[in-house]
Amino acid sequence: MLRNLRFFLLLLSVAVALAVALVRPLPGRADDPAPDPTPVPPTPVNTDPVTPAPAVFLPAFPTKPRKRRALSVGVRAATYARRLLGVPYRYGGSSPRTGFDCSGFVRYVYAHFGISLAHSSFADYWRGRRVGRWAMKPGDLVFFDGEGHVGIYIGHGRFIHAPHTGTVVSISTMTGWYSSRFDGARRIS
Repeated sequence: MLRNLRFFLLLLSVAVALAVALVRPLPGRADDPAPDPTPVPPTPVNTDPVTPAPAVFLPAFPTKPRKRRALSVGVRAATYARRLLGVPYRYGGSSPRTGFDCSGFVRYVYAHFGISLAHSSFADYWRGRRVGRWAMKPGDLVFFDGEGHVGIYIGHGRFIHAPHTGTVVSISTMTGWYSSRFDGARRIS
């Protein structure tokens, strides 16, 4: 589709160039003013050996600079969550100063972007829209163990979470125990 659009734009630009060439007066036509009677001195000829200029290949038509797409809230949330790696787990915790439990961690990260979540993985499971396991994107909430545990998917089969007592906020893969206990994913943004 994009190739067809580029070809069409190329043909359109050639047609416009031809139309402009036909409308613009050419030198030496009858309606041109009389040429200037002062002779133009001839251009001096350089006898030095000439090295050819390097070939420059330009695109068939001018390209526009690409606009940078704004990152989704989910991608920004996944990136922000990495800043909290190493914060200790604390049951009921909801701040980096005192520690996090799993839902407190997710709630804290999304609150940074103005999105209010419950301090309960069971309640968060019903927020947003359901996402299939193979359609997950960074920032999606991932739930495990009967919706009793939640984390933030960061891509490539990994997620960030506050696992359990005696651990810290860390990144885990969705294999092994987590794969067998996976209950679903939800897209909040």
